Amino acid sequence: MFKSIPALLVLAVVGMLAAVGAAQANVITNQRVPIAFSAFVPCANGGAGEMLTGTIDVHDLTTSTVNGNNDSWQFLFEAHGVLVGAATADRYRLSSIEHGSYTNSLGTDHSTLTYVHRYRLIGPGPGNNLVVRETAHVTIDADENAVVQHDDFRIDCG
Repeated sequence: MFKSIPALLVLAVVGMLAAVGAAQANVITNQRVPIAFSAFVPCANGGAGEMLTGTIDVHDLTTSTVNGNNDSWQFLFEAHGVLVGAATADRYRLSSIEHGSYTNSLGTDHSTLTYVHRYRLIGPGPGNNLVVRETAHVTIDADENAVVQHDDFRIDCG
């Protein structure tokens, strides 16, 4: 009985490795670039709002995977940097991450899109921070109609 356990373990590991190899992601985009950024932030300047400008570093990664009847794209977009207030010269730290996936299920004639975005802009003192949270999910039928939608979007100053 115990002699068959190593054989089963080897078969299981070989099967898992074959499945992982078949579903390997192809990198479409993988780049890091600095971007000049400017935006009006209503939470800045003690709640009076102000224009913030600066340079942010962006990491943009997009991959594609074909696995059986599924064709999917995954993306990751990260941004970090320091922005400066035009009126106050206050410095704000930016941290943002977006990730998601789009899957086309060839056997079922529907697609799904899932998207998550978290954006934090942290300023000096209380009341100057901006936090944006969004989580969305869409299912698309064979006629390209959105049949299930969920979008939770919130913006908070604090």
